[in-house]
Amino acid sequence: MYELKFLGKAVGDLRKIDRAHQKIIKEKLLILAENPGALKTNIKKLAIDEDFYRLRVGSYRVIFKKEEKRLIILILRIGHRKEIYLSLRVFTF
Repeated sequence: MYELKFLGKAVGDLRKIDRAHQKIIKEKLLILAENPGALKTNIKKLAIDEDFYRLRVGSYRVIFKKEEKRLIILILRIGHRKEIYLSLRVFTF
C-alpha cells in the first residue's frame, strides 16, 4: 500500500472543488493508494517527467508523482481538465 502525500497547492486545489466531486476524488485516491492497478485505465504517464502521472476522475485530473522505492504517491495538483495542464509549467525543467 502506498502512502498519499499532498503538496500544499494540491490541498488548496481540492478545497476549491465542490463537495460532491471532492468525495469522488478522495475515494479514487484511496483506491490508488491501495491498488494502483485497479485504476490503470484512468492513469497515464505525462510527457513532462517520467515519474509524473495523471489520474482521470470525471472532468477532473489529479497530477501525481509515484516514488516506487519509498511507496509514496505525491499529489502535485488537482483541477479541471481544461485548466490543470496550464499549471504544470511550474514543474517543467
